[in-house]
Amino acid sequence: MIDAIDVFRAFGKHRGDAIVAASGTVAKHWPEISENERRDVQLGSTMGQTTSAAFGMALGLPDEKVVLFDSEGALLMNLGVLASIAGKAPANFVHFLLDNECYATTGGQPVPNATGIDYAGVASRIGYPATYHFDDLEDLATSMAEIMDREGPVFVSVKIKPEVENLPVGMRQRTRRRSRQETIDTLQAELGITAG
Repeated sequence: MIDAIDVFRAFGKHRGDAIVAASGTVAKHWPEISENERRDVQLGSTMGQTTSAAFGMALGLPDEKVVLFDSEGALLMNLGVLASIAGKAPANFVHFLLDNECYATTGGQPVPNATGIDYAGVASRIGYPATYHFDDLEDLATSMAEIMDREGPVFVSVKIKPEVENLPVGMRQRTRRRSRQETIDTLQAELGITAG
């Protein structure tokens, strides 16, 4: 498995003037590496829709190279978009899938069938003309120029180390919620209103 920041460093040397969209927990690393923030699109917490959004950019901007750094948890929520991408075949689209085998933003829960899915194989069978899979940084780095020179759509699956950001919801420390009356009392006190 590769550190996400190293994936971005390897890519950054070959970015050129591409528009780059990044999503999920790994997106936090892209601004640290990017040298052209005017061409960066932050998709934030649009989990399940990031692939469609970047695909739409590629269709709408056919003269621009569009690169998406996606996560497997987000892609699995809208896996059918791969068929649409393969069908429309945007020549300017490079789709990186950073696979950490878990939902890192919500506590590290494993993605269903996390170790059993061959995402590059799925993309290939669905019709992407060029697919790659990497779990070694050197192999990825030496292939990056080829990846970026290929006519798209190109799909690149990369196994990365998980960076879990939170405890699962049920394990987080809960804060006590105020009752409706406590909220009213607090607001009245702040506004100087005497309860009557």
